[in-house]
Amino acid sequence: MNEKKILSRRTFLKALGVGTATAAVPSIVGCATADHQESPQEPPVGKMTYRINHNTGDRVSLLGYGMMRLPTVGAQASAREDGDAEIDQEMVNRQVDYAIEHGVNYFDTSPAYCKGRSEHCTGIALARHKREEFFIATKLSNFSPETQSRAASIEMFQNSLRELQVTYIDYLLLHSIGGGSDAMQEFNRRYIDNGILQYLIEQKQKGTIRNLGFSYHGDIAIFDLALQMHDRGEVHWDFVQIELNYLDWRHAKEINDRNTNAEYLYGELVKRDIPAVIMEPLLGGRLAKLPDPLAKRLLQRDPERSVASWAFRYAGTYPKVLTVLSGMTFMEHLKDNLLTYSPLKPLTKEEMQFLEGVASDLVSYNTIPCNDCKYCMPCPYGIDIPAIFVHYNKCLSEDNAPHDRMDPDYAERRRAFLVGYDRAVPRLRQADHCIGCGQCEPHCPQRIRIPQELRRISEYAETLRREKPGHHHPDAPKPQ
Repeated sequence: MNEKKILSRRTFLKALGVGTATAAVPSIVGCATADHQESPQEPPVGKMTYRINHNTGDRVSLLGYGMMRLPTVGAQASAREDGDAEIDQEMVNRQVDYAIEHGVNYFDTSPAYCKGRSEHCTGIALARHKREEFFIATKLSNFSPETQSRAASIEMFQNSLRELQVTYIDYLLLHSIGGGSDAMQEFNRRYIDNGILQYLIEQKQKGTIRNLGFSYHGDIAIFDLALQMHDRGEVHWDFVQIELNYLDWRHAKEINDRNTNAEYLYGELVKRDIPAVIMEPLLGGRLAKLPDPLAKRLLQRDPERSVASWAFRYAGTYPKVLTVLSGMTFMEHLKDNLLTYSPLKPLTKEEMQFLEGVASDLVSYNTIPCNDCKYCMPCPYGIDIPAIFVHYNKCLSEDNAPHDRMDPDYAERRRAFLVGYDRAVPRLRQADHCIGCGQCEPHCPQRIRIPQELRRISEYAETLRREKPGHHHPDAPKPQ
């Protein structure tokens, strides 16, 4: 770990009120670096679809702007691991302006995004607009023990107001409840034992918070507990943020038995008439980069729409969805999503069934459910966990993972996998350097057994390098 990275991490932890001795705060970076060209097709102005929040009467754009993966200046290699690339504030301003011009009014950020810089950059961009033109959502991201005292958590909330340059927060979330190795204990420590939930309720009564909710990842017992608190009148949740997409609707638990199907999460909110805010409609981009056979199926069905637009239409079709968040790093992403929701063309029953078929086939590809969110980073031993998973998934999805030595394309596939692996991940940062410490696993929103998966990929790559005999490798099944 070089000096630059050490200083960068220290600066980030200091911004969250955390000492450098702890690794408890997930390094939520998500700043992108690649250059992308803008889409030539211009979305219409004045056609955005809106949903009404019955709690406050807010008229919210169905497309919400996620400020977790902001555009950066240049293409710095270090940005992938720790978010050191400079955020392109001019481009952030430009895209926010364009979004507001086309009807987007919901902007979602956190004190932890982009190494603590997202709120600041979001505040600069939005302060150039009238306050009534936008709703701002942010989170109490008190993951680290050093930020979980009453005083530290209150300071985090007050700092959000300063960074965002506002006097009130429209949508305030308890950030990612249900995570950690002992989810119940962590929930109580972060929000109950320190009296912070009661503090937030008081801030709502004062008008400093207009809507109070939570985002959920992890242990279903915590999700159910939070809703039981709502039922008992201990707190009124004005909205809840959940992961919903056409793969997770019925297959989240099938892919990873530690997760919960979105069908259940959404259904529980509908029972209580709680508006749902949707995250991960694309599963970290995986539903925009489907395996070629599945992507072709969608494009043949509607050549005029992008593969990603199907996922956004799916999430938006559910009537109790208030807004669908998208981390629109590049202008082309923003334009494509605006085209999808300006206005929304809801999916028909037959189209929903069509996507369920796509989801069922996608499960058979045996990919790792990594969203490339980088919550697991930085690894104390320098392993680039998301890059490893992204490469492995890409090869499986494109049917480029060698699996059968009798295949005439085996040698070509083997070379493509290994060369691509070395290009995507430096040798010293590959899966074989994982010692299984497990520090990453509690921070994973998808609850992936990270050390176990890294060991599996390491063994697979080593098998390919040595060209051991055998007709079939179990870790790279041929897609159906």
